[in-house]
Amino acid sequence: MYAPQQPILILSKNTKRESGRKVQLENINAGKTIADLIRTCLGPQAMMKMLMDPMGGIVMTNDGNAILREITVQHPAAKSMIEIARTQDEEVGDGTTSVIVLAGEMLAVAEQFLQQQIHPTVIIRAYREALEDMVRILQDEVSIELDRSDKKRLSEVIKSCVGTKFVGRWSDLAVRIALDAVETVTLTENGRTEIDIKKYAKVEKIPGGSIDDSCVLRGIMLNKDVTHPKMRRYIEKPRIVLLDCPLEYKKGESQTNVEIVGDQDFTKLLQIEEEHVARLCEEIIAVKPDVVFTEKGVSDLAQHFLMKAGITAIRRLRKTDNNRLARACGATIVNRTEELTEKDVGTGAGLFEIKKMGDEYFCFVTECEDPKACTILLRGASKDVLNETERNLQDALHVARNLMLDPKLLPGGGAVEMAVSQALTNKQIQGPYRAVAQALEIIPRTLTQNCGANTIRTLTALRAKHASHPATDGPCTWGIDGETGQLVDMKEKNIWEPLSVKLQVYKTAVETAILLLRIDDIVSGSKKRGDDGSGPSPAAAAAGMGGE
Repeated sequence: MYAPQQPILILSKNTKRESGRKVQLENINAGKTIADLIRTCLGPQAMMKMLMDPMGGIVMTNDGNAILREITVQHPAAKSMIEIARTQDEEVGDGTTSVIVLAGEMLAVAEQFLQQQIHPTVIIRAYREALEDMVRILQDEVSIELDRSDKKRLSEVIKSCVGTKFVGRWSDLAVRIALDAVETVTLTENGRTEIDIKKYAKVEKIPGGSIDDSCVLRGIMLNKDVTHPKMRRYIEKPRIVLLDCPLEYKKGESQTNVEIVGDQDFTKLLQIEEEHVARLCEEIIAVKPDVVFTEKGVSDLAQHFLMKAGITAIRRLRKTDNNRLARACGATIVNRTEELTEKDVGTGAGLFEIKKMGDEYFCFVTECEDPKACTILLRGASKDVLNETERNLQDALHVARNLMLDPKLLPGGGAVEMAVSQALTNKQIQGPYRAVAQALEIIPRTLTQNCGANTIRTLTALRAKHASHPATDGPCTWGIDGETGQLVDMKEKNIWEPLSVKLQVYKTAVETAILLLRIDDIVSGSKKRGDDGSGPSPAAAAAGMGGE
């Protein structure tokens, strides 16, 4: 009897190409979804998002990176979109919303070419060429030099960055704090400038008071109190010693056995411990400090000896706080008390005091002569307000830092996007290259949408402004006023952005679009439970991976 054979499925090249195109379109949709979520967070009229974490805590923010950090998505392409916001934040600290919106649009404009059966490699080649031209136009044609010593101009640039945030109402204060902090931590050695905000400009948030009470301290503030109630809490011109060793007897390991024969042995043991602590204290007292900070513990006996010598002790400092203290008051962190010398003592601080704020005690080491580290003290009504203020302030700090390291400016308000788009269009190259020029217009378009103006009319007028601008007059600086949606000259409005932020936005957005267009299949690496090989193929399993 004839048994029918199993049908054999033959995949032609066309079928493979179709499945690849399907995956690419899925990736584009995932990217667009993430961009649509973030789009309303761009510009001065930005909306905020309220996010709830699984524990029931809430985050209120309009910072693109903070929003994407909190949400969970399933689609792998959406995950890589979230990753670029983090990259942008770590690299330049600002422009996280712009980079997501732009990357989403770069993917969206590629969709029509995929549907016209154009191979992704062709699109990618055009995108690469466009990116090279964009970087060249930004650096050579549109950017203008900035004088680092021009405080007023620096303030204006940082103000236009802070203006789109929650802290925009206190923009003057935020700008002053950012500039002060960056100036304080700038260190120039052997012709190399280092500005490490993360390590040396610590933000301390204390609920209570108003945001206007926030300031940059010329020194360090720690959430610590003295170890002994009778120790001095106010010392002018203190001599400071920083230690990284315990001022107590050495504790044994977890299972130490000591065999004692007579009771005098036990007394001897205690006596040796006491002598050890006394010797440590004598070595400290020999350099005549006023305040001793240590990262480890201080025993009661050590407190007693230091107290008698009129020395204030503060224990269990964080390593990072100790490093900041060393930079602020000029002390050297010492690991063994016997190595203490006069030159290890910090004499750069003008005042040591303990103050009570709210219901906690804080230690201030301020009025430093040349502090290369500082603490930014933030006050505000509630924890949520403080957290959002800190996020905004970090952006302002990064912008100030970028300007100090690379002092070049671009006009804001979508003007630079329109100028670059116009320059790319003038090259008369059709296809995906032209689409990149269109995609750049998403920034001015989103700004217009977010402040409720007529998008089509405003964009057409802006396009006409840039097209009719004579090349001899330098770059066209007309853009969108994010508050009103009107066309304004950014030069007169004084809205500028750092070149380094924009370069990073363009590079990251285009590179991400290229990366996602290169993917023609998503294969799940994990086996389904109970899968004995007779289950669906990996490609079929991957089809169920998508979706937000």
